[in-house]
Amino acid sequence: MRQRILPEIGSRGQQRLADAHAVLVGCGALGSHQAQLLTRAGVGWLTIVDRDLVERSNLQRQVLFTDSDAEAEIPKAIAAERGLRAVNPDVRIEGIVDDLNAVTADQLLSDADVLCDGTDNFETRYLINDFSVREGVPWVYGGVVATGGLVLPVVPGRTPCLRCVFENPPPPGSLPTCDTAGVLGSAAAVIAGLQTTEILKILVGAEERLLNGLVRYDAWAGEFTTVRTGPSRAECTTCGKRDFEYLEGARASGALRLCGRDAIQLLPGEGLPPPQLSVIAARLEREWDVTVNEYFLRARRNGITLHLFRDGRLIADGTTDETEARSLYAKVIGT
Repeated sequence: MRQRILPEIGSRGQQRLADAHAVLVGCGALGSHQAQLLTRAGVGWLTIVDRDLVERSNLQRQVLFTDSDAEAEIPKAIAAERGLRAVNPDVRIEGIVDDLNAVTADQLLSDADVLCDGTDNFETRYLINDFSVREGVPWVYGGVVATGGLVLPVVPGRTPCLRCVFENPPPPGSLPTCDTAGVLGSAAAVIAGLQTTEILKILVGAEERLLNGLVRYDAWAGEFTTVRTGPSRAECTTCGKRDFEYLEGARASGALRLCGRDAIQLLPGEGLPPPQLSVIAARLEREWDVTVNEYFLRARRNGITLHLFRDGRLIADGTTDETEARSLYAKVIGT
């Protein structure tokens, strides 16, 4: 392997990669590139957690997927697992179709040596940051929109955490999103490449070579900017006061607008049993176009598409109105 020749990696570093477990949360523009690079680099165990399905609009920037994946509405985690196993059969690839939240975090992120950010919203990133600081597991934040993006490595006890740098999430609607500003695929590739490099540094034990601050890249201007973040803040809610409010569910919304599409995700209430998809399908068939597969139930009517997953999550496509989405969940799903 050419990578083993690198003095920065070497045989010892390559063995450390082979023994490592990376958990990637989100397999979209950033996540699909990271998954490819980590698999090809020989990281021994890669877990991919993603809650969504492949759509044709993803293909411009999400490199793991094909048009046939979109046509069949394959969950991204499953499509990624299938594709990556063909890339490097020596890597254990585990695709998990689930939502990372306060209830699922301990189960989904346990045993990780590093956490990889492929998410598209600050609520989930703050939750990852909470878990990282509480458990002492490093992670690499990344975000991309329009023609640029940001990267920040976080090593608990050695670097500032995400909330040292961004104390609170931005107000809704205050920042551009992929909906409003678009995404340049090559910018996503560069940001994901930077993230992956930081992940590899962590896994081979080269933390002293990590980026020294928050790095911003503007692809159209061809510019890199580094903002020095300094030491951790003693007054930081997470790593200073050790208040893990996102991980404990205190800041969870239960509803989330999905980036890049007119869709709302709703989570099931705690303690509810898994939905019986076949029973629900039989009830909906008179008024909805319904199909069921091993991953979800899909119901379509009047420009609205509902995907009900086996864990009780609902994605309502065709609306950005949370009230409408909740009404559909209550009336159609019956919970």
